Amino acid sequence: MTQILIVDDEESIRRSLAGILSDEGFNTETASNGALALESVRTRAPDLILLDVAMPGRDGVEVLEELREDWPRLPVIMMSGHGTIETAVRATKFGAFDFLEKPLSFDKLLITIQHALDQQRLEQENRELREEALRAHGIIGSSPPMVELVTQIEIAAPTNGWVLITGENGTGKELVARQIHLKSLRMQKPFVEVNCAAIPEELIESELFGHEKGAFTGAISQKRGKFELANGGTIFLDEIADMSLKTQAKILRILQEHKFERVGGTETMEVDVRVIAATNKSLEKEIAAGHFREDLYYRLAVIPFHVPPLRERRSDIPDLVTNFVSEFCADSGVKQKTITSGAMSALQSYGWPGNVRELRNLVERLVLMVPGTNVDVADLPDVIKSAPSPESPGSQTLDGARKAFEREYLVARLREHNWNISRTAESIGVARESLSRKIRAMKIEIKRD
Repeated sequence: MTQILIVDDEESIRRSLAGILSDEGFNTETASNGALALESVRTRAPDLILLDVAMPGRDGVEVLEELREDWPRLPVIMMSGHGTIETAVRATKFGAFDFLEKPLSFDKLLITIQHALDQQRLEQENRELREEALRAHGIIGSSPPMVELVTQIEIAAPTNGWVLITGENGTGKELVARQIHLKSLRMQKPFVEVNCAAIPEELIESELFGHEKGAFTGAISQKRGKFELANGGTIFLDEIADMSLKTQAKILRILQEHKFERVGGTETMEVDVRVIAATNKSLEKEIAAGHFREDLYYRLAVIPFHVPPLRERRSDIPDLVTNFVSEFCADSGVKQKTITSGAMSALQSYGWPGNVRELRNLVERLVLMVPGTNVDVADLPDVIKSAPSPESPGSQTLDGARKAFEREYLVARLREHNWNISRTAESIGVARESLSRKIRAMKIEIKRD
């Protein structure tokens, strides 16, 4: 049941409000001053507070200011018998939901309480949906390049800077774009994706800018374009390098002027969007070949990101595989499956030209097609079973092979001693400082339980 805290120095008002709210199905607590109110909230935070402004000691606005430090989302409705505009402004500054004048209209009070509770519920649902979206589009990996990527996302996301994401096909550029949006100040607004490579050249302007009825054959009604749909939010231009120079010029104009016209229209429309672009091509090479505008490149690449290929972060493969197995087993309603250590080693040895997308597709196939609960090397495709180890001596110099063996040896000994550097150093007969230097030089990740 909803709990409401009534804070007023007049006992008759506290009693009257408590009686009315109890009749309406609310649980109530009362406090005669700000200090008692704060103590009550610390003991058990209510769902809403009715807070009088004029009280002995700290007034209501001072109490509200203190409440906001620890309970920033707690809805507070201010009450005052002699309120001023200045007081109302102060209360609003500290996040009061509303400001009601005494004598209170009980009908208005009940409506205001319901609106405050409805808004609180909607905000909670939005937070939960956002957290769910972040999990669904989460970036998996604890390798150094992925840790650095996530750190950069955290820094860049709250800004309005435009972003250019580069990386091979299948590396997860869309996930990075969605993470930036979901962690941005525009997270409540639309995220509109445009695959520039999938739209025919003759239709891309209509898709991006919309069109008016009769603008061309087949335009039987007005259509809003992607930029218009993304207004206030984020537009993700995937495979930006596949746009023609003509379309690039129009995109550049929007980015510079924040204005456009629908195809066949004369009305100039203003738009406020954050642009995130992505490509699997080298835009520097495309510029040199005359296929991409240099001015558009510098306009887009305010904040550059690069998503590394899977072969450069093989240590992330076990986490990715585990996550995909759980996901597909749950979606398909099959028993949880286990990837054997031999199969996992083979997966880590493969080069993954299709990157994370290829790995994801393979795991889905294994979950659906392997009859048992264990997935072993024999269940893997031949191309993966026959893949040479990335550190195999046959593909390296003698010095490289020696270093590879040393690294594998140290990882094995560290794992044997539960990743305790001191015990490992003692067991192999080296100084702890020497082992620590080798671990850093070889970029060995220490696993912490």
